[in-house]
Amino acid sequence: MKNDFLTAMDFRHACKLFDENKKISAEDMHIILEAGHKSPSSFGMEPWKFLVITNDALKAKLRLSCWDQPQVTTSSHLVVILAAIENVKVESGIPQKRFGRRDMPQEKKDFYINLYANHLKETLSTNENIYAWTARQCYIAAGNMMSAAAFLGIDSCPIEGFEKAKLEEILNLDTNQYQVAIVIPFGYRINPQSTQLREPFEEIVQFID
Repeated sequence: MKNDFLTAMDFRHACKLFDENKKISAEDMHIILEAGHKSPSSFGMEPWKFLVITNDALKAKLRLSCWDQPQVTTSSHLVVILAAIENVKVESGIPQKRFGRRDMPQEKKDFYINLYANHLKETLSTNENIYAWTARQCYIAAGNMMSAAAFLGIDSCPIEGFEKAKLEEILNLDTNQYQVAIVIPFGYRINPQSTQLREPFEEIVQFID
C-alpha cells in the first residue's frame, strides 16, 4: 500500500494531448474535486473556487487564451481554479464565518479574527497582494487534485501559460471577487508517457539533524 502512492507519482506527468473519446466518470471526477476541496489553506479560509468545464465551445474559446495548447480542448474535464479576493477580507464577514465553524467561546473567535487581521494587514491591503497570497494556496489544491487523478489512472496537465485578463473576460469574472490562478485539464492520455526526468533525490533533499 505504501508504494501505491509513489506508483501514482511515477504515472503522473504533464499530459499534452488527451484521448477525446474517453471521458472521466462522474464518480472519479468527484474524487478529484474532493481532493481539492479537502486541501489545507492558510487560516482555513479555503480561498478558492473550482470551475469545471465540459462544454466544447467554451473550451475552444479558452484554448485561444491558453497559448493554443491542445490539452485544453482534448481534455475530458477542464478545471479552472480561481483565487478568492473579496472573501478573505475581514470586512466581507467571511473570515468570521470560517472561524465561527469551530466550537469555541466568542472571545477566542475574536482573538483569531484579530490575529488574522493583524498578521495579514499588508497582505490584505490590496487586491494584488491578496491574489499573490490566495493563488499560492490554490496550487496546494491543484497538486492534490493531480495526485488524486494519478492515483485513479487519470492524466492531467497544470497550465500557467495563459492570458489571465482574457480568460477572466471569457469566464465573465468579477475580478474583485475571483481571479484565475491555474488551469488544469484532466483526461486520458492518447500517447505513451515520456520518460520522467528528475534530479537525483540526494541533490534535492537535505536532512538537517
